Amino acid sequence: MLSTDVTAPHTDPSVPGQPGTMSQFASETVPEHQRSAPYAEALNRHADRHPTTLMVPGHGGDASGAAAGLVDFLGERAVSKDISPMLNEIDLGPNSPLVQAQRLAAEAWGARRTWFMTNGASQANRTAALAVRGFGERIVSQRSAHSSFSDGVLLGGLVPAFVQPNVDERHGISHGVTPAALDAALSEQEAAGTPANSVYVISPSYFGSVSDVRGLADVAHAHGVPLIVDGAWGAHFGFHPELPESPVRLGADLVISSTHKLAGSLTQSAMLHLGDGPFADRLEALVERAYTMTASTSTNALLLGSLDIARKAMVTGMASIGESLVAARELEARVRADSRYAIVGDHFSDFEDIVARDLLRVTIDVSGLGASGHWVRDRLIEDHRIYFEMSTATTIVAVIGGGKRPDIDGVVAALGTVADAAAALPADERARMSAPFPKLPATGRLAMLPREAFFGETEVVSAAEAVGRIAADSLAAYPPGIPNVLPGEEITSETVDFLRAVAASPTGYVRGAVDPLVSRFRVVR
Repeated sequence: MLSTDVTAPHTDPSVPGQPGTMSQFASETVPEHQRSAPYAEALNRHADRHPTTLMVPGHGGDASGAAAGLVDFLGERAVSKDISPMLNEIDLGPNSPLVQAQRLAAEAWGARRTWFMTNGASQANRTAALAVRGFGERIVSQRSAHSSFSDGVLLGGLVPAFVQPNVDERHGISHGVTPAALDAALSEQEAAGTPANSVYVISPSYFGSVSDVRGLADVAHAHGVPLIVDGAWGAHFGFHPELPESPVRLGADLVISSTHKLAGSLTQSAMLHLGDGPFADRLEALVERAYTMTASTSTNALLLGSLDIARKAMVTGMASIGESLVAARELEARVRADSRYAIVGDHFSDFEDIVARDLLRVTIDVSGLGASGHWVRDRLIEDHRIYFEMSTATTIVAVIGGGKRPDIDGVVAALGTVADAAAALPADERARMSAPFPKLPATGRLAMLPREAFFGETEVVSAAEAVGRIAADSLAAYPPGIPNVLPGEEITSETVDFLRAVAASPTGYVRGAVDPLVSRFRVVR
Protein backbone atom coordinates (compact mmCIF):
# COMPACT_ATOMS: atom_id res chain seq x y z
CA MET A 1 0.00 0.00 0.00
CA LEU A 2 1.29 3.45 -0.91
CA SER A 3 2.46 5.42 2.10
CA THR A 4 3.33 9.02 2.82
CA ASP A 5 6.60 7.73 4.25
CA VAL A 6 9.34 6.27 2.08
CA THR A 7 9.26 2.64 3.15
CA ALA A 8 11.37 0.98 0.49
CA PRO A 9 12.91 -2.49 0.85
CA HIS A 10 16.16 -0.83 1.91
CA THR A 11 14.72 0.42 5.19
CA ASP A 12 16.80 0.04 8.33
CA PRO A 13 14.90 1.79 11.13
CA SER A 14 17.98 1.65 13.35
CA VAL A 15 19.90 4.00 11.06
CA PRO A 16 19.00 7.69 11.45
CA GLY A 17 17.93 9.34 8.23
CA GLN A 18 16.87 6.16 6.46
CA PRO A 19 13.24 5.44 5.61
CA GLY A 20 11.24 4.58 8.66
CA THR A 21 12.98 7.20 10.79
CA MET A 22 12.60 10.92 10.21
CA SER A 23 15.22 13.57 10.85
CA GLN A 24 15.41 15.15 14.29
CA PHE A 25 13.58 18.16 12.85
CA ALA A 26 10.42 16.15 12.18
CA SER A 27 9.77 16.27 15.92
CA GLU A 28 9.05 18.82 18.60
CA THR A 29 12.70 18.76 19.71
CA VAL A 30 14.65 21.50 17.92
CA PRO A 31 18.22 22.42 18.92
CA GLU A 32 18.47 25.98 20.19
CA HIS A 33 21.00 27.00 17.54
CA GLN A 34 18.49 26.08 14.82
CA ARG A 35 16.04 28.65 16.20
CA SER A 36 18.20 31.53 14.95
CA ALA A 37 18.63 32.98 11.45
CA PRO A 38 22.16 34.42 11.59
CA TYR A 39 22.37 35.91 8.12
CA ALA A 40 18.89 37.45 8.20
CA GLU A 41 19.62 38.80 11.67
CA ALA A 42 22.89 40.34 10.42
CA LEU A 43 20.96 42.12 7.66
CA ASN A 44 18.56 43.48 10.27
CA ARG A 45 21.44 44.78 12.38
CA HIS A 46 22.94 46.48 9.34
CA ALA A 47 19.64 48.19 8.49
CA ASP A 48 19.17 49.28 12.10
CA ARG A 49 22.42 51.28 11.91
CA HIS A 50 20.98 53.49 9.11
CA PRO A 51 24.34 53.62 7.31
CA THR A 52 25.31 56.15 4.67
CA THR A 53 26.29 54.08 1.65
CA LEU A 54 28.54 55.37 -1.12
CA MET A 55 28.56 52.02 -2.90
CA VAL A 56 26.31 49.87 -5.01
CA PRO A 57 23.40 49.30 -5.29
CA GLY A 58 22.69 52.77 -6.55
CA HIS A 59 19.45 53.23 -4.61
CA GLY A 60 21.56 53.85 -1.50
CA GLY A 61 19.30 51.94 0.84
CA ASP A 62 17.00 54.82 1.77
CA ALA A 63 13.94 56.68 0.51
CA SER A 64 15.67 59.76 -0.83
CA GLY A 65 15.89 60.89 -4.44
CA ALA A 66 15.38 58.42 -7.24
CA ALA A 67 14.90 55.53 -4.77
CA ALA A 68 11.55 56.90 -3.59
CA GLY A 69 9.63 54.85 -6.13
CA LEU A 70 11.49 51.70 -5.15
CA VAL A 71 10.75 52.33 -1.48
CA ASP A 72 7.10 52.91 -2.31
CA PHE A 73 7.09 49.60 -4.17
CA LEU A 74 8.99 47.44 -1.66
CA GLY A 75 9.06 49.37 1.59
CA GLU A 76 12.06 51.16 3.08
CA ARG A 77 13.03 48.21 5.26
CA ALA A 78 13.43 45.88 2.29
CA VAL A 79 15.42 48.46 0.32
CA SER A 80 17.72 49.08 3.30
CA LYS A 81 18.60 45.35 3.38
CA ASP A 82 19.31 45.12 -0.35
CA ILE A 83 23.05 45.48 0.13
CA SER A 84 26.25 44.74 -1.72
CA PRO A 85 28.19 41.59 -0.82
CA MET A 86 31.62 41.47 0.83
CA LEU A 87 30.79 43.22 4.09
CA ASN A 88 32.25 42.46 7.51
CA GLU A 89 29.85 40.96 10.04
CA ILE A 90 27.57 39.82 7.20
CA ASP A 91 29.29 37.62 4.62
CA LEU A 92 33.06 38.05 5.01
CA GLY A 93 35.21 35.57 6.88
CA PRO A 94 35.29 31.82 7.58
CA ASN A 95 32.54 32.04 10.19
CA SER A 96 30.45 34.90 8.83
CA PRO A 97 26.68 34.96 9.41
CA LEU A 98 26.26 33.73 5.80
CA VAL A 99 28.56 30.77 6.43
CA GLN A 100 26.70 30.03 9.67
CA ALA A 101 23.37 30.14 7.84
CA GLN A 102 24.57 27.66 5.22
CA ARG A 103 25.90 25.35 7.93
CA LEU A 104 22.54 25.41 9.68
CA ALA A 105 20.84 24.57 6.38
CA ALA A 106 23.20 21.64 5.81
CA GLU A 107 22.36 20.30 9.25
CA ALA A 108 18.64 20.81 8.71
CA TRP A 109 18.48 18.84 5.47
CA GLY A 110 21.13 16.28 6.51
CA ALA A 111 23.87 17.47 4.16
CA ARG A 112 27.61 17.62 4.54
CA ARG A 113 27.54 21.08 2.95
CA THR A 114 24.92 23.40 1.46
CA TRP A 115 25.25 26.23 -1.04
CA PHE A 116 22.67 29.03 -1.25
CA MET A 117 21.51 29.78 -4.81
CA THR A 118 20.04 33.10 -5.97
CA ASN A 119 19.26 31.98 -9.51
CA GLY A 120 16.90 29.20 -8.52
CA ALA A 121 17.10 25.45 -8.85
CA SER A 122 18.07 26.09 -12.48
CA GLN A 123 21.41 27.38 -11.18
CA ALA A 124 21.71 24.33 -8.92
CA ASN A 125 21.05 22.01 -11.87
CA ARG A 126 23.70 23.67 -14.00
CA THR A 127 26.17 23.67 -11.11
CA ALA A 128 25.60 19.97 -10.50
CA ALA A 129 26.06 19.13 -14.18
CA LEU A 130 29.32 21.06 -14.35
CA ALA A 131 30.55 19.44 -11.13
CA VAL A 132 29.99 15.82 -12.16
CA ARG A 133 31.82 16.47 -15.42
CA GLY A 134 34.87 16.07 -13.20
CA PHE A 135 34.01 12.36 -12.90
CA GLY A 136 33.85 11.92 -16.67
CA GLU A 137 31.69 12.92 -19.59
CA ARG A 138 29.08 10.16 -19.56
CA ILE A 139 25.90 10.53 -17.55
CA VAL A 140 22.76 8.40 -17.31
CA SER A 141 19.85 10.77 -16.84
CA GLN A 142 16.16 10.32 -16.25
CA ARG A 143 14.70 11.45 -19.54
CA SER A 144 12.18 13.75 -17.89
CA ALA A 145 14.94 15.97 -16.48
CA HIS A 146 14.24 19.68 -16.29
CA SER A 147 15.52 21.79 -19.19
CA SER A 148 17.98 23.59 -16.91
CA PHE A 149 19.83 20.30 -16.43
CA SER A 150 19.91 19.87 -20.20
CA ASP A 151 21.54 23.30 -20.31
CA GLY A 152 24.13 21.98 -17.87
CA VAL A 153 24.75 18.97 -20.11
CA LEU A 154 25.57 21.38 -22.93
CA LEU A 155 27.73 23.64 -20.78
CA GLY A 156 29.70 20.76 -19.33
CA GLY A 157 30.03 18.81 -22.55
CA LEU A 158 28.34 15.77 -21.02
CA VAL A 159 27.32 12.81 -23.15
CA PRO A 160 23.88 11.65 -21.99
CA ALA A 161 22.26 8.26 -22.08
CA PHE A 162 18.75 7.97 -20.74
CA VAL A 163 16.65 5.90 -18.40
CA GLN A 164 12.96 6.27 -19.13
CA PRO A 165 10.54 7.18 -16.34
CA ASN A 166 7.18 5.52 -15.88
CA VAL A 167 4.48 7.52 -17.64
CA ASP A 168 0.81 7.91 -16.78
CA GLU A 169 -0.49 7.67 -20.34
CA ARG A 170 -3.99 8.74 -19.32
CA HIS A 171 -2.79 12.12 -18.12
CA GLY A 172 0.44 12.34 -20.12
CA ILE A 173 2.60 12.89 -17.03
CA SER A 174 5.98 11.44 -16.12
CA HIS A 175 6.76 9.93 -12.73
CA GLY A 176 10.07 8.36 -11.68
CA VAL A 177 12.37 5.42 -12.32
CA THR A 178 12.80 2.23 -10.33
CA PRO A 179 16.14 1.01 -8.98
CA ALA A 180 15.80 -1.98 -11.34
CA ALA A 181 15.38 0.31 -14.35
CA LEU A 182 18.41 2.34 -13.33
CA ASP A 183 20.48 -0.80 -12.78
CA ALA A 184 19.51 -2.04 -16.25
CA ALA A 185 20.44 1.29 -17.85
CA LEU A 186 23.83 1.40 -16.12
CA SER A 187 24.52 -2.23 -16.96
CA GLU A 188 23.63 -1.61 -20.59
CA GLN A 189 26.15 1.25 -20.78
CA GLU A 190 28.82 -0.92 -19.20
CA ALA A 191 28.12 -3.77 -21.63
CA ALA A 192 28.47 -1.35 -24.54
CA GLY A 193 31.89 -0.23 -23.29
CA THR A 194 30.62 3.24 -22.42
CA PRO A 195 30.12 3.10 -18.63
CA ALA A 196 28.40 6.04 -16.99
CA ASN A 197 30.31 8.39 -14.72
CA SER A 198 27.28 9.82 -12.90
CA VAL A 199 23.49 9.49 -12.59
CA TYR A 200 20.68 12.06 -12.50
CA VAL A 201 17.10 11.34 -11.38
CA ILE A 202 14.05 13.33 -10.26
CA SER A 203 12.14 12.88 -7.00
CA PRO A 204 9.55 14.11 -6.29
CA SER A 205 7.95 14.63 -9.68
CA TYR A 206 6.05 17.72 -10.75
CA PHE A 207 2.88 15.89 -9.67
CA GLY A 208 4.10 14.76 -6.25
CA SER A 209 5.20 11.17 -6.87
CA VAL A 210 8.23 10.07 -4.85
CA SER A 211 10.80 7.51 -5.98
CA ASP A 212 12.87 5.04 -3.96
CA VAL A 213 15.84 7.36 -3.50
CA ARG A 214 17.61 4.97 -1.12
CA GLY A 215 17.34 2.17 -3.66
CA LEU A 216 18.50 4.43 -6.50
CA ALA A 217 21.50 5.58 -4.45
CA ASP A 218 22.41 1.98 -3.65
CA VAL A 219 22.31 1.10 -7.35
CA ALA A 220 24.38 4.10 -8.42
CA HIS A 221 26.99 3.47 -5.73
CA ALA A 222 27.16 -0.23 -6.61
CA HIS A 223 28.14 0.89 -10.12
CA GLY A 224 30.72 3.28 -8.66
CA VAL A 225 29.05 6.55 -9.63
CA PRO A 226 27.47 9.47 -7.72
CA LEU A 227 23.72 10.11 -7.72
CA ILE A 228 22.24 13.56 -8.35
CA VAL A 229 18.62 13.93 -7.26
CA ASP A 230 16.56 16.80 -8.60
CA GLY A 231 14.51 17.27 -5.45
CA ALA A 232 13.41 20.75 -6.49
CA TRP A 233 9.81 20.09 -5.43
CA GLY A 234 10.73 18.42 -2.13
CA ALA A 235 12.46 21.16 -0.13
CA HIS A 236 9.95 20.55 2.69
CA PHE A 237 10.73 16.83 2.94
CA GLY A 238 12.07 15.63 6.27
CA PHE A 239 10.35 18.21 8.43
CA HIS A 240 7.19 16.32 9.34
CA PRO A 241 6.62 12.59 10.00
CA GLU A 242 3.85 12.47 7.37
CA LEU A 243 6.21 13.73 4.67
CA PRO A 244 8.93 11.74 2.89
CA GLU A 245 12.49 12.03 4.15
CA SER A 246 15.07 14.47 2.78
CA PRO A 247 16.81 12.81 -0.21
CA VAL A 248 20.19 13.74 1.25
CA ARG A 249 19.53 11.49 4.24
CA LEU A 250 18.57 8.68 1.87
CA GLY A 251 21.99 8.52 0.25
CA ALA A 252 21.86 11.03 -2.61
CA ASP A 253 25.22 12.64 -3.34
CA LEU A 254 23.88 15.96 -4.67
CA VAL A 255 20.34 17.27 -4.18
CA ILE A 256 18.80 20.21 -6.00
CA SER A 257 16.35 21.92 -3.64
CA SER A 258 14.07 24.68 -4.92
CA THR A 259 13.47 26.14 -1.48
CA HIS A 260 11.04 28.80 -2.64
CA LYS A 261 8.57 26.28 -4.04
CA LEU A 262 7.13 24.76 -0.86
CA ALA A 263 9.55 25.80 1.90
CA GLY A 264 8.70 29.48 1.72
CA SER A 265 11.78 31.45 0.67
CA LEU A 266 11.54 34.20 -1.94
CA THR A 267 11.09 33.31 -5.60
CA GLN A 268 14.39 32.49 -7.35
CA SER A 269 16.11 31.28 -4.16
CA ALA A 270 17.23 27.67 -3.85
CA MET A 271 19.85 25.40 -2.32
CA LEU A 272 22.26 22.72 -3.47
CA HIS A 273 23.00 20.03 -0.88
CA LEU A 274 26.07 17.77 -0.81
CA GLY A 275 25.50 14.38 0.79
CA ASP A 276 28.06 12.84 3.09
CA GLY A 277 28.54 9.79 0.90
CA PRO A 278 31.43 7.97 -0.77
CA PHE A 279 32.04 10.76 -3.31
CA ALA A 280 31.72 13.74 -0.95
CA ASP A 281 35.38 14.73 -0.79
CA ARG A 282 35.77 14.84 -4.55
CA LEU A 283 32.37 16.41 -5.19
CA GLU A 284 32.83 19.21 -2.68
CA ALA A 285 35.78 20.71 -4.53
CA LEU A 286 34.09 20.26 -7.90
CA VAL A 287 30.85 21.89 -6.75
CA GLU A 288 32.70 24.79 -5.20
CA ARG A 289 34.48 25.48 -8.50
CA ALA A 290 31.31 25.02 -10.55
CA TYR A 291 29.41 27.31 -8.20
CA THR A 292 31.78 30.18 -8.96
CA MET A 293 30.92 29.76 -12.66
CA THR A 294 27.14 29.90 -12.18
CA ALA A 295 26.70 32.35 -9.30
CA SER A 296 26.44 36.10 -9.60
CA THR A 297 29.27 38.09 -8.04
CA SER A 298 26.50 40.29 -6.62
CA THR A 299 24.24 37.75 -4.98
CA ASN A 300 20.98 39.25 -3.75
CA ALA A 301 20.99 39.68 0.03
CA LEU A 302 17.20 39.54 0.29
CA LEU A 303 17.13 36.16 -1.45
CA LEU A 304 19.91 34.84 0.76
CA GLY A 305 18.15 36.11 3.86
CA SER A 306 14.91 34.48 2.80
CA LEU A 307 16.68 31.11 2.56
CA ASP A 308 17.93 31.53 6.11
CA ILE A 309 14.43 32.38 7.34
CA ALA A 310 12.82 29.53 5.39
CA ARG A 311 15.22 27.03 6.96
CA LYS A 312 14.32 28.29 10.43
CA ALA A 313 10.61 28.09 9.58
CA MET A 314 10.90 24.49 8.39
CA VAL A 315 12.97 23.36 11.36
CA THR A 316 10.70 24.97 13.95
CA GLY A 317 7.44 24.59 12.06
CA MET A 318 6.35 20.98 12.42
CA ALA A 319 3.01 22.01 13.92
CA SER A 320 2.25 24.53 11.18
CA ILE A 321 3.30 22.04 8.49
CA GLY A 322 0.88 19.63 10.12
CA GLU A 323 -1.88 22.21 9.67
CA SER A 324 -0.99 22.42 5.98
CA LEU A 325 -1.29 18.64 5.71
CA VAL A 326 -4.70 18.79 7.38
CA ALA A 327 -5.78 21.39 4.82
CA ALA A 328 -4.46 19.29 1.93
CA ARG A 329 -6.26 16.18 3.14
CA GLU A 330 -9.45 18.17 3.58
CA LEU A 331 -9.18 19.51 0.04
CA GLU A 332 -8.66 16.02 -1.35
CA ALA A 333 -11.57 14.57 0.64
CA ARG A 334 -13.97 17.25 -0.49
CA VAL A 335 -12.85 16.96 -4.11
CA ARG A 336 -13.44 13.18 -3.96
CA ALA A 337 -16.94 13.87 -2.66
CA ASP A 338 -17.77 15.62 -5.95
CA SER A 339 -18.13 12.87 -8.54
CA ARG A 340 -17.19 15.29 -11.30
CA TYR A 341 -13.61 15.39 -10.03
CA ALA A 342 -11.00 12.83 -8.94
CA ILE A 343 -7.59 12.82 -7.23
CA VAL A 344 -4.75 11.67 -9.47
CA GLY A 345 -2.61 10.60 -6.50
CA ASP A 346 -5.19 7.97 -5.53
CA HIS A 347 -3.86 5.87 -8.42
CA PHE A 348 -0.14 6.29 -7.74
CA SER A 349 -0.02 2.71 -6.43
CA ASP A 350 -0.49 1.59 -10.04
CA PHE A 351 3.12 2.62 -10.77
CA GLU A 352 5.97 0.54 -9.40
CA ASP A 353 8.37 3.47 -9.27
CA ILE A 354 6.24 5.41 -6.77
CA VAL A 355 6.89 4.54 -3.12
CA ALA A 356 5.31 7.65 -1.57
CA ARG A 357 3.64 10.90 -2.48
CA ASP A 358 3.83 14.49 -1.38
CA LEU A 359 0.54 15.26 0.34
CA LEU A 360 1.06 19.00 -0.10
CA ARG A 361 0.68 18.55 -3.87
CA VAL A 362 -2.98 18.00 -4.79
CA THR A 363 -3.44 16.98 -8.43
CA ILE A 364 -7.09 17.03 -9.50
CA ASP A 365 -8.40 15.09 -12.50
CA VAL A 366 -10.91 17.36 -14.28
CA SER A 367 -11.57 15.14 -17.29
CA GLY A 368 -15.02 14.25 -15.96
CA LEU A 369 -16.13 17.81 -16.66
CA GLY A 370 -15.71 17.48 -20.40
CA ALA A 371 -13.47 20.56 -20.21
CA SER A 372 -9.69 20.90 -20.31
CA GLY A 373 -7.58 21.59 -17.26
CA HIS A 374 -6.44 24.79 -18.94
CA TRP A 375 -10.05 26.01 -19.21
CA VAL A 376 -10.73 25.10 -15.56
CA ARG A 377 -7.63 26.90 -14.33
CA ASP A 378 -8.47 29.99 -16.38
CA ARG A 379 -12.01 30.07 -14.96
CA LEU A 380 -10.70 29.77 -11.41
CA ILE A 381 -8.40 32.72 -12.04
CA GLU A 382 -10.75 34.96 -13.99
CA ASP A 383 -13.90 34.34 -11.99
CA HIS A 384 -12.58 33.59 -8.50
CA ARG A 385 -8.99 34.88 -8.32
CA ILE A 386 -7.84 31.42 -7.28
CA TYR A 387 -4.51 30.45 -8.83
CA PHE A 388 -3.58 26.78 -9.17
CA GLU A 389 0.09 26.01 -9.83
CA MET A 390 -0.42 24.54 -13.29
CA SER A 391 -2.79 22.76 -15.61
CA THR A 392 -2.59 20.04 -18.22
CA ALA A 393 -5.17 18.80 -20.67
CA THR A 394 -6.80 16.70 -17.94
CA THR A 395 -5.54 18.04 -14.59
CA ILE A 396 -5.02 21.06 -12.39
CA VAL A 397 -2.35 21.03 -9.68
CA ALA A 398 -2.60 22.77 -6.31
CA VAL A 399 0.50 23.43 -4.23
CA ILE A 400 0.11 24.15 -0.52
CA GLY A 401 3.29 25.61 0.93
CA GLY A 402 4.61 24.09 4.14
CA GLY A 403 3.10 26.04 7.02
CA LYS A 404 0.28 27.59 4.95
CA ARG A 405 -3.44 26.94 5.26
CA PRO A 406 -5.47 28.27 2.33
CA ASP A 407 -9.22 28.90 2.34
CA ILE A 408 -10.37 25.36 1.50
CA ASP A 409 -14.05 26.34 1.68
CA GLY A 410 -13.49 29.00 -0.97
CA VAL A 411 -11.50 26.69 -3.23
CA VAL A 412 -14.09 23.90 -3.05
CA ALA A 413 -16.96 26.32 -3.68
CA ALA A 414 -15.14 27.72 -6.71
CA LEU A 415 -14.49 24.23 -8.07
CA GLY A 416 -18.19 23.49 -7.78
CA THR A 417 -19.12 26.69 -9.62
CA VAL A 418 -16.63 25.95 -12.39
CA ALA A 419 -17.97 22.41 -12.75
CA ASP A 420 -21.49 23.83 -13.14
CA ALA A 421 -20.23 26.24 -15.78
CA ALA A 422 -18.55 23.38 -17.66
CA ALA A 423 -21.84 21.47 -17.74
CA ALA A 424 -23.50 24.48 -19.39
CA LEU A 425 -20.96 24.70 -22.20
CA PRO A 426 -22.13 23.96 -25.76
CA ALA A 427 -21.58 20.34 -26.74
CA ASP A 428 -19.20 21.24 -29.58
CA GLU A 429 -16.97 23.26 -27.25
CA ARG A 430 -16.89 20.45 -24.71
CA ALA A 431 -15.99 18.02 -27.48
CA ARG A 432 -13.18 20.30 -28.67
CA MET A 433 -11.70 20.63 -25.20
CA SER A 434 -11.97 16.95 -24.35
CA ALA A 435 -10.38 15.82 -27.61
CA PRO A 436 -7.46 13.48 -26.90
CA PHE A 437 -4.20 15.34 -26.35
CA PRO A 438 -1.16 13.92 -28.12
CA LYS A 439 0.71 11.35 -26.07
CA LEU A 440 4.16 12.17 -24.79
CA PRO A 441 6.33 11.26 -27.76
CA ALA A 442 9.18 8.80 -27.70
CA THR A 443 12.57 10.47 -27.95
CA GLY A 444 14.42 10.60 -31.21
CA ARG A 445 17.73 8.91 -31.90
CA LEU A 446 20.82 10.72 -30.56
CA ALA A 447 22.61 11.25 -33.87
CA MET A 448 25.44 13.50 -32.65
CA LEU A 449 26.78 14.86 -29.40
CA PRO A 450 24.57 17.60 -27.89
CA ARG A 451 27.37 20.13 -27.61
CA GLU A 452 28.44 19.60 -31.23
CA ALA A 453 24.88 20.05 -32.46
CA PHE A 454 24.28 23.15 -30.34
CA PHE A 455 27.44 24.92 -31.48
CA GLY A 456 27.48 23.60 -35.04
CA GLU A 457 26.31 25.35 -38.19
CA THR A 458 22.52 25.53 -38.25
CA GLU A 459 19.55 26.57 -40.34
CA VAL A 460 15.87 27.19 -39.66
CA VAL A 461 13.32 25.03 -41.49
CA SER A 462 9.56 24.55 -41.39
CA ALA A 463 8.00 22.05 -38.99
CA ALA A 464 7.30 19.66 -41.86
CA GLU A 465 10.88 19.90 -43.13
CA ALA A 466 12.28 19.36 -39.62
CA VAL A 467 11.11 15.75 -39.42
CA GLY A 468 14.14 13.49 -39.71
CA ARG A 469 16.61 16.37 -39.20
CA ILE A 470 18.96 16.78 -36.23
CA ALA A 471 17.86 19.34 -33.63
CA ALA A 472 20.18 22.17 -32.68
CA ASP A 473 17.98 23.46 -29.82
CA SER A 474 16.69 22.06 -26.58
CA LEU A 475 12.88 22.20 -26.77
CA ALA A 476 10.80 21.73 -23.63
CA ALA A 477 7.04 21.87 -23.33
CA TYR A 478 5.86 24.01 -20.40
CA PRO A 479 4.39 22.95 -18.13
CA PRO A 480 6.24 21.09 -16.76
CA GLY A 481 9.50 22.06 -18.53
CA ILE A 482 10.77 18.61 -19.48
CA PRO A 483 12.86 18.52 -22.68
CA ASN A 484 11.16 16.72 -25.54
CA VAL A 485 14.05 17.36 -27.92
CA LEU A 486 17.74 17.77 -27.12
CA PRO A 487 20.45 19.10 -29.42
CA GLY A 488 21.82 16.21 -31.41
CA GLU A 489 18.56 14.24 -31.44
CA GLU A 490 16.60 13.36 -34.54
CA ILE A 491 13.27 15.20 -34.72
CA THR A 492 10.29 12.88 -35.15
CA SER A 493 6.85 13.66 -36.56
CA GLU A 494 5.30 12.67 -33.20
CA THR A 495 7.46 15.22 -31.39
CA VAL A 496 6.56 17.94 -33.87
CA ASP A 497 2.84 17.25 -33.40
CA PHE A 498 3.16 17.18 -29.62
CA LEU A 499 5.10 20.43 -29.33
CA ARG A 500 2.77 22.26 -31.68
CA ALA A 501 -0.25 21.04 -29.72
CA VAL A 502 1.29 22.31 -26.48
CA ALA A 503 2.15 25.65 -28.05
CA ALA A 504 -1.45 26.04 -29.25
CA SER A 505 -2.96 25.28 -25.82
CA PRO A 506 -4.10 28.22 -23.66
CA THR A 507 -1.39 27.94 -20.97
CA GLY A 508 1.34 26.05 -22.79
CA TYR A 509 4.51 27.19 -24.49
CA VAL A 510 7.69 25.58 -25.70
CA ARG A 511 10.93 26.85 -24.23
CA GLY A 512 13.69 27.21 -26.82
CA ALA A 513 11.37 27.30 -29.83
CA VAL A 514 12.19 29.54 -32.78
CA ASP A 515 8.66 30.97 -32.71
CA PRO A 516 5.71 30.74 -30.30
CA LEU A 517 3.66 28.35 -32.44
CA VAL A 518 6.63 26.05 -33.14
CA SER A 519 6.07 26.39 -36.88
CA ARG A 520 9.84 26.33 -37.46
CA PHE A 521 12.78 24.39 -36.03
CA ARG A 522 16.49 25.15 -35.83
CA VAL A 523 18.39 22.13 -37.14
CA VAL A 524 21.97 21.19 -37.91
CA ARG A 525 22.86 22.19 -41.46
